[in-house]
Amino acid sequence: MHLSLRLLRELISGRKLIWELAKADFRKRFVGSYFGIVWMFIQPVATVLVYFFVFQIGMKSTPPVPAPYVIWLIPGIIPWFFFSDAINSMTGSMSEYSYLVKKMAFPVELLPVIKLLSCLFVHFCFVAIMLCVFLISGFMPMASWIQIFYYSFAAGVLVLGLGYLTSAINVFFKDMTQIVGIALQFGMWLVPIMYWEGMFTADHPWMETLFKLNPLYYIVTGYRDSMLMGNFFFERPLNTLYFWCFSIGMLYIGLKIFTRLRPHFSDVL
Repeated sequence: MHLSLRLLRELISGRKLIWELAKADFRKRFVGSYFGIVWMFIQPVATVLVYFFVFQIGMKSTPPVPAPYVIWLIPGIIPWFFFSDAINSMTGSMSEYSYLVKKMAFPVELLPVIKLLSCLFVHFCFVAIMLCVFLISGFMPMASWIQIFYYSFAAGVLVLGLGYLTSAINVFFKDMTQIVGIALQFGMWLVPIMYWEGMFTADHPWMETLFKLNPLYYIVTGYRDSMLMGNFFFERPLNTLYFWCFSIGMLYIGLKIFTRLRPHFSDVL
């Protein structure tokens, strides 16, 4: 608990520094590229189009809601884009900002938070696009749409705990970046983003529990509940309890390992 309280104090005291560095990190992504910020959208849009043609045009997939496949896909894949972008960025944050890590006065615990905030800028751009797509498609706004901010915060807490763990290990074990990349490639298919979990749970009911053990299931389902179903997070009390126990536990473990390894960062970097 004291680790979390110390982090909270550092976040409050260094909030202006975090904000400025996060904005600088966001701008740095596109420095030197001809199309600049446009590249931020090209790959995700291309990914959505590929899945659209494969699953809806090719395989004639029908989602479990009265909506086109692409409308069902977007709320599921946008949180995944955020999660994968954030965990990749945070894993290499110590190496990227090694000049700050070597400064004894700089609180290095803020670096994963800075990366997380930078990724949130991108994420909320996609959320805005998602809302526009839904409105253009004829969906009327619902009160549950406001939950997107809650689920974004929940995803941020989850990825922050994982990011502290992977960023600390990556300082000493450079292959961690590749391991995270491979894990994300497999992990995307372990969450019902492109497919409906009912395809498996109808014949194998035990797989429903397996899906729900993945904390990202809660996030993806939450986005779809908010945008398509009009359901609220408190309608899934057990899932909510499990998710927050897992995420807070992961944050504690990540912080604990990060704090223990931190004194050796500057020696290795």
